[in-house]
Amino acid sequence: MKKFVFILSFLFPVLVFCQQTKLVASKLSSEFVDADLFIGNDSFDCKYFIKNNVFFKIKSGEIFQYKNISLGKISRIDFQNPLKIVLFYENFNTVILLDNQLNEIQKINFSENEKNIAVTAVGISAQNNLWVFNLTNQQIGLYDYLKNKHKDVSSPISGMIKQYQTNFNTFYWIDERNYYYSCDVFGKTIALGKLPAFDSIQLVSNLFVVFKKNDLLYYYSINSDKPTVIDLDKKTYKNFYYKDQNLAIFTSEGITNYKINLP
Repeated sequence: MKKFVFILSFLFPVLVFCQQTKLVASKLSSEFVDADLFIGNDSFDCKYFIKNNVFFKIKSGEIFQYKNISLGKISRIDFQNPLKIVLFYENFNTVILLDNQLNEIQKINFSENEKNIAVTAVGISAQNNLWVFNLTNQQIGLYDYLKNKHKDVSSPISGMIKQYQTNFNTFYWIDERNYYYSCDVFGKTIALGKLPAFDSIQLVSNLFVVFKKNDLLYYYSINSDKPTVIDLDKKTYKNFYYKDQNLAIFTSEGITNYKINLP
């Protein structure tokens, strides 16, 4: 009997710990969206998605769209600045800048630049700049789209970029070994740590990421050694988008929005 009590006393803290390692997401709303890929929501609650390689924006029931057949498949969309949305067409080494109604305002063909940049990663930065990763010299740089001038800011990086995310001040990336790095606009590069294996991931900040693995969604703090499961009522889904304690899950049925309080 004493042995049984001892085992229970040992297991109880473990069970409590296991229960505490799951984050519960509170369902807010659901809506149907006919899309191939959901991109995300901006701070004005506009929704962005792709259908048949056409880029769509929905705002209060109003639908805007942008299509450019000549440039092929859309590789990346950055809507952090809703007034200057970035579409990247990697196969044609080209970026299209759109206004808030998805009107084309500028086309940038990096192959026409005097440096002949081979770009494989693009994101919006500050002060009329785009983040660019130049495959030719393996360096992260800034491209001034008003002056059409490019400058390298980082030293050459080793390995390939497996995944990346940008904000106005920082370029984040993961290499093929799942090591996580950041580079600021002055070229200061920091090794942030190694991440767990993932199927898809969102690099939220230098402090944490949200990733999907085997149809489970996880929160992972860079300072932790263990991912935390985010408990959802959706067991299968195509992709997700997280911003400011709000989580959107995209399935064949549409978008389900959740509120989640991350640590």
